[in-house]
Parts: sequence; C-alpha cells; structure tokens
Amino acid sequence: MILLREIQEKDIEALERLAQIPGFINLTNDRDYLKELIGRSVSSFKDSLANKGEAKYIFVAEDLQNHRVLGTSMIAAQHGTADSPHFYFEVGSEEKFSDTINTGFIHGTLKLKYDTNGPSEIGGLVLDPEQRNSEARIGRQISFLRFLFLGLNKNRFKRKVIAELLPPLNKKGQSPLWEAVGRRFTNMDYWEADRLCQKNKEFIFSLFPSGKIYTTFLPAEARNAIGKVGKETEPVVHMLKKIGFTYKNQVDPFDGGPHLWANVDEILPIKKLAPFQFDPTLAVPAGSPKETGLICKTQQKPATFRAMSVQVVTQNGKITPVEPQAEALRQVLAIEPGDQVSFMPYY
Repeated sequence: MILLREIQEKDIEALERLAQIPGFINLTNDRDYLKELIGRSVSSFKDSLANKGEAKYIFVAEDLQNHRVLGTSMIAAQHGTADSPHFYFEVGSEEKFSDTINTGFIHGTLKLKYDTNGPSEIGGLVLDPEQRNSEARIGRQISFLRFLFLGLNKNRFKRKVIAELLPPLNKKGQSPLWEAVGRRFTNMDYWEADRLCQKNKEFIFSLFPSGKIYTTFLPAEARNAIGKVGKETEPVVHMLKKIGFTYKNQVDPFDGGPHLWANVDEILPIKKLAPFQFDPTLAVPAGSPKETGLICKTQQKPATFRAMSVQVVTQNGKITPVEPQAEALRQVLAIEPGDQVSFMPYY
C-alpha cells in the first residue's frame, strides 16, 4: 500500500539514499543541503515563508508495509527571480547564403537568456530503481501528485509551469554540451557547477558567452544532445506532452536538456480534477466505467497533504472506490462516508 504525502524531517536518510542513484541530478548528495531542502518544504506546506516565491514542496511515496520511501517529486513556487534568474539557451537557426558561389547554409544557434519573473517548476522526480517497472506504477503516482496539489492550491503558484528534463549523458556520466561549452568557459566540472548553481548563479552571468553560439562548431555528440532526453526520461516526455506540455525551443544552458511549458489551467489532469462526496456503499450499475487516479480528503490537517492512487466509479457527484480500497482509504487517509474528497484521474 502506497501513501503519497509531504516530506518530513524523518525522511532525511531516505532522501540521502535516493540522491545516490546514478544518473539523477534532481537531488544533490549533500546532507546539509538535503536538510535545508526538507526544512524549506516543511515551511512551505505550513505556508509560513515570508517570500512565497521561495516555497518548495517535496512529496514522497511511502510503502506502508515496510515504511520505505520509494520516490520523490517536487514543485517550486517560482523558478526565476531577480536574485536567482531562470537561465536557458534559446535554440534557433541562422541562414547564410552567398550569391557569388551560389551556396547556402542553415546554422543552428544557441543564445543565453534569462527570466527574473519565472514560472512555477515541477521537478525532483526520483524513483527507486527497483520500482521502475512495478505494477503499482509508483513513478506515475508520485509524478501526478504534483498536479493534484497544484490544482488544489493554485493561489500558491504561477499561471505557467515548466519542467526541465534530463538530457542523454555519455558513458562517463558527463553532459556532452557541458564538455563542449560550459567547461570551456568556467573550467568547472558539470556536477560541481550544478551544485554551485543551487546556491549562486553569478558565475553564469560573468563567464558564459553572451553572444550567439553556432552549434556548427560543436562536436556532433554535443549537437545531438540539444533538446534531447535520455532513454529513461523518454516516458516522462511522452506523459508531459500528452497532458498539455509543449517544447518552446528552450534548453538547459548546462546540459541542453529540453524545457517543457504548460498553462496550469490547461494541464489535462488539473482540468479534470473535481470534488465528490465519498460513498463506499454507492450502488454501481453493471458496466459502469471505472477511472484510475489520485484521491485525497478535501479538508486535511494543516501543513499536511496525503493522497492515494485508486480505481473509482463516479455518479451524480458521489464517488465510490473499487473494493477493497474503501477500508484502506479509511485507515490511511481517514476518509469516512459522507466526507468531501477531491479526485483527479491520471488521463
């Protein structure tokens, strides 16, 4: 049985374990940083931060049978401020033609840009490798939990949301684009630069090239990484595009991973999010369509957010779970007959 909930201070060791998974840069393997991240999340759920734009909400998927955290995800209230801008490369092209020799070329270009009034951001998606192909589809659960929370708390977030995705890395775990561009202008290792970026982005302003970068001059491996994702990230791209995210020719300036954008109100699961009255005894006609998604109690304890993945039938403003989930919802989420709940189908 999987409980989807807000992160707590007791989860520090689980977060450290997940941060050590090779190939993931969503979590930095630094205990002090992770403690600070958890503290920020706890304060965010309490809505106690003076600057609401600094809020970060971290969610975990916990296996209640063995009390083991199997995955995480996160929403940042704002990605890109005057103190910490949202940097990106704008991907473009430039056409050149010579009448004299009747020859022309179209060159790919990268241009560093930044935003000081950025969107909200979804990220932090890390899953225990053993769970990637599990029948419970825990990755989907913890990923969509962000949309459930976002849909129920729109006043805490921007009207646009961004997802920054991992590019393909080489056999050494390096970013080809960083090796071709970033390292040459900073003399820093990719992971070192990524960690520094969490605290201070001044070096990007000071050291990165301000003019156009012609991708023609880059190695083929670097060119081919721009706007692409690794194989493990391909299902995430497919899911995000299916529910309303689009690519706008913007990539990460460090590794070339694509940035996908969406209007919050146009994200499909959020559009389908609806309130219901919980009725586990609802008489369901034979052949009634079943929906799978996330359910939570509408009124929850302060500073908490709990949800579960269920299969349900909805009818005339009421919702009933497919057996034997009613008892689990009562025990885990304290949902009783007659309670108001919110249900969000995955698709």
